[in-house]
Amino acid sequence: MNLTFLDWAIVAGMFLFTAAVVLASRSYMRSVADFLAAGRTAGRYVISVSQAMAALGAITVVATFEMNYYAGLPMTWWGFLMTPVVVIITVTGWVVYRFRQTRALTMAQFFEMRYSRRFRIFAGTLAFVSGIINFGIFPAVGARFFIYFCGLPQSVSMAGVSIPTFPLTMGVLLSMSLTFVFAGGQIAVIITDFVQGLFANVVFVALVLHFMRVFDWSHIAQALQSAPADASLINPFHTSKVEDFNLWYFLIGVYGAVYSTLSWQGTQGYNASAKSAHEAKMAGVLSNWRGFPQNMMLLFLPICAYTVLHHAAFAEQAAQAEQVLSGIANKAVRSQLTVPMALLHFMPQGLLGAFVAVMLAALVSTDEAYLHSWGSIFIQDVLVPWRGKRLEPREHIKWLRLSILGVAVFSFFFSLLFKQSEYILLFFAITGAIYAGGSGAVIIGGLYWKRGTTAAAWSALITGSTVAVAGIVLQQLIPDFPINGQVCWFIAMVSSTLVYIVVSLLHRGRPFDMDRLLHRGRYRLAEEHQEAGVEPQRGWQVLGMGREFTRGDRALYIATYTWTALWVAIFVAGTIYNLTHQVPDTSWLTFWRSYLLIGTMIAMVVTVWLGLGGLRDARDMLHRLATMRRDAHDDGTVEHTPGRGAGLS
Repeated sequence: MNLTFLDWAIVAGMFLFTAAVVLASRSYMRSVADFLAAGRTAGRYVISVSQAMAALGAITVVATFEMNYYAGLPMTWWGFLMTPVVVIITVTGWVVYRFRQTRALTMAQFFEMRYSRRFRIFAGTLAFVSGIINFGIFPAVGARFFIYFCGLPQSVSMAGVSIPTFPLTMGVLLSMSLTFVFAGGQIAVIITDFVQGLFANVVFVALVLHFMRVFDWSHIAQALQSAPADASLINPFHTSKVEDFNLWYFLIGVYGAVYSTLSWQGTQGYNASAKSAHEAKMAGVLSNWRGFPQNMMLLFLPICAYTVLHHAAFAEQAAQAEQVLSGIANKAVRSQLTVPMALLHFMPQGLLGAFVAVMLAALVSTDEAYLHSWGSIFIQDVLVPWRGKRLEPREHIKWLRLSILGVAVFSFFFSLLFKQSEYILLFFAITGAIYAGGSGAVIIGGLYWKRGTTAAAWSALITGSTVAVAGIVLQQLIPDFPINGQVCWFIAMVSSTLVYIVVSLLHRGRPFDMDRLLHRGRYRLAEEHQEAGVEPQRGWQVLGMGREFTRGDRALYIATYTWTALWVAIFVAGTIYNLTHQVPDTSWLTFWRSYLLIGTMIAMVVTVWLGLGGLRDARDMLHRLATMRRDAHDDGTVEHTPGRGAGLS
């Protein structure tokens, strides 16, 4: 065992506290809308912190460790390309705002409102299949991390029978997530993710500060400079030999960030949980700041691990890590565990337990969000519309829970039998593309283009899934297939977009009624616009700030614009200078050290700021859930009124 009594006590304390919070929240879950979308009561801060934690699974930590270990600091430079794109997406409320205006509980419910019930069932089935395959490796990666990092035995003896620890650990971890989801649906998911998110941010900042104290920057610099000249871990302009995680990986990511907003349904419960469209939009803007604690940790710790394994000063610790890693036969699994095993012996008591507690929280938060999402999608978007009539509320929730249990059972056996052979992030890209390759065109076209048609939606989704499945099959049949998962995803996105546009333009029928879909004009709902305040000054509208913006909202927008513009200017100036001058590694190392110090200071501020805001939002959310009236018909079913629901078909 690598953990002491103190470490295990911290892990157990965090788990028991979260479980107590979940039990306390059970009484608030009183309707199907509560189970699916927390009754649409969540504020911006609680959504921002919770959704960040839901998206940061233990598998995400392991996958990002793996990427940054092999690609180094240059990945962050090319990641600056993403910054202005993400800001534009969030401050404009791209896709998020309009989706919330539809009041749909799930994306496929929106598909039925915009296209047809048959298309909803098809899209829901595709999202479900893509999602559970993508989720299939989560239990395996999480279980292996805890077994090797905590030093658990490979098997345990029960009643004289030797049982492998791997399936036992997967079963225990999945059971924890199932318990939380069953307790209170999306309300429990948001509350547990928020509590875990607060704790994780504190631990992330503590880890970065600890390793900054342990590792001398000169040792880090010497280790990173030992990398091959054309596969630099310091200079972004000397990375021509870096495979997979290079400039093209990020360029595709930039396109995908715009195309795939709300496409991936792994945390779909959050899409409809905000108390208004404006709060959903502001939660998106906060996402530009909430990532600092985890981003600093995910960037700096792999660099420290590389230093351990490539600098003579840490030869003893490197030998201990290599001894464990050499005993792992699967190359992909060995790669996933490299960073955790290299840093294991540098964490003191207490901090080691806190890190394991965060990884457990990350695993539970993501697993419960994904179990809730994929299980709900099967019932809401396949079973219920296929039956063509409502379920009674009690029966509805029972079927939702059975579906979630089915997803957990599938992921357990998929993890047990599947042999992973490539990087986790590339596996995510290609399995996610089965649905997300075509769904972006369908969502964007449906929300923003009145001439988008149902035939175009069918064509685009089939095109995207066909390209993705073809990529998976070819990778399995042809050794060293030259197109990786990220490129397959890009081909699927582009081809689906073209197909959607062409097929829509071929149709000359009546345009879709977008006002009715988005509750605008004579369809406007008064309760959705209670936050509206005074009329804005004209200049604010240019910056995307409407009449519902308060003074604090405007300050947040301006701060976000200023911060983004600063880093865009640095990126543009730095790129031009590096293309016209020779820049030594020492200059880049100075830049990266400054970047890490600035980022860590902002991470400390963000941890306090979002934590206080989230606590206030959580209190208000529980008050609204305790006092509001429920609509029994608000269960994700679409009512079709003759003569009113027609669109292009």
